[in-house]
Amino acid sequence: MRTAWQSVPTCFVVLGLAANLVYGERTSVSYAENFSIEHFDTHKLLTVRNMWRGSNDQAFVYALVPKGVEVPKLPEEAQLIRTPVDRVSIFETVYLGHFQALDLYERLVGLAHFNLTSDVKARAQVENGYTKRIQTGSSVDIETLMLLRSDVVFTSAMGDPQFDVHPQLLRGKQPVVVTAGYMEAHPLGRSEWIKFTAAFFDKEDEAAVIFDRIARRYLELAKLAKTAGSRPIVFANAPFGGVWHVPGGQSYTARAIADAGGEYIFSDDRSMGGVPKDFESVYFKAADADIWIHPGTPRTLAGMLSMDERFSRFKAFGEGAIYNNTRQIRQGGGNEIWERGVLHPEETLADLIAIFHPELLPDHSLVYYEQLK
Repeated sequence: MRTAWQSVPTCFVVLGLAANLVYGERTSVSYAENFSIEHFDTHKLLTVRNMWRGSNDQAFVYALVPKGVEVPKLPEEAQLIRTPVDRVSIFETVYLGHFQALDLYERLVGLAHFNLTSDVKARAQVENGYTKRIQTGSSVDIETLMLLRSDVVFTSAMGDPQFDVHPQLLRGKQPVVVTAGYMEAHPLGRSEWIKFTAAFFDKEDEAAVIFDRIARRYLELAKLAKTAGSRPIVFANAPFGGVWHVPGGQSYTARAIADAGGEYIFSDDRSMGGVPKDFESVYFKAADADIWIHPGTPRTLAGMLSMDERFSRFKAFGEGAIYNNTRQIRQGGGNEIWERGVLHPEETLADLIAIFHPELLPDHSLVYYEQLK
C-alpha cells in the first residue's frame, strides 16, 4: 500500500488523466474557476488548474484521505495527504486570511516572508518560537522544513523555475500544495479559495458559511453602486523600471472597479493579468481620468513626484484624487489588504464605493485605502 510521502509524485499532470474516475459530489464553487473538490466515500480529490499563465492544459491533483483509513485506489498522478492536517507551513502571507477566519493558528508551524506579515497573532507565534521562520530565496532551506515535519506546505507558482519553490520542495520530499487564487478574475473568486484551504482541515462547512456571508455583502454593495448617477473614470498602478503594468480588463482589479461604480480606462482589454504599457500610452487615456488608485509605494503626493515629475500632468494628481491601498501597511512592507483583504473583498469594495461615490456610503471609514495628501 502506498503511504503518504513515499515516492512523492510530481503531481504535474495534463488535465483529463484522471477522467476515468467516476466523480462524486462536488463542493459548490460559485466564483473561483481554478479549483474543484470532488467527494467520495473514502476520500476527496482536489484539482488545481491555471496555476500560472500558459498552464491551462495542466493541473495539480491532491487526494485527501482521512487518517486511520486504508488508502483507497487513487489516480496515479494524485498526491496523497492525510487529513485533518495538523502541521502547516506557508510560503505566502495571503493564506493568513484563511487561518484567521478558520482559527488555524495552532496548526501553523512554518511561515515565510515574516517581514511582510501583518497578522498580529501569526507574528506573535513567530516571535515566541511556536512558528518557525522559513528562509526563502534562490535556495529554500529544505533541512529546516524537514525538521518542522509539515503535513502540508502551501505555496503558489508563476511558471518561472528561477522563482518558483515547489520543484525544490518536491525534490526535498516535502508535501507541497500549489494554489492559484491569485489567477482568479473575480474578487469573490479569490475569496472562495477559503473552501480549498478548509478541505485540508475538515472545515468545509465552516468555510461555506464564511464565504456565503462575504459574497452576500459584496453583491449587496455592488447592487448599491449601480444606483450611482455617474461613473468616474479610473486608472491604476504606476510605472516601475520604465514599464507601467496596468491591470488587464478581465482582471479582478478591473472587476472591483466596475462593481464599485467606476469606469476603468482599459476595460476593453481582454487580459486577466498585468499588461505592460509605456508612460505615453497610459497618459493618452488617463490624462483626464477622475481617480487614480494603487500608485505603487508612495503615500504622499510629494513621494509621487519624487518618482516621476510627469505625474503632475494628470488631472487626478492636480485634484488630489489619488488613493492608495496602504492604510494598513506596516514597517517592513506587510499590508493587511493582502491577508484579510483578499478574503474579504466586500471590505475593499466598500472602500472603493466610498471613494467613487461617497454619497452612497456617507458613514463609511476607509479600511484599506487612504487619500494621498
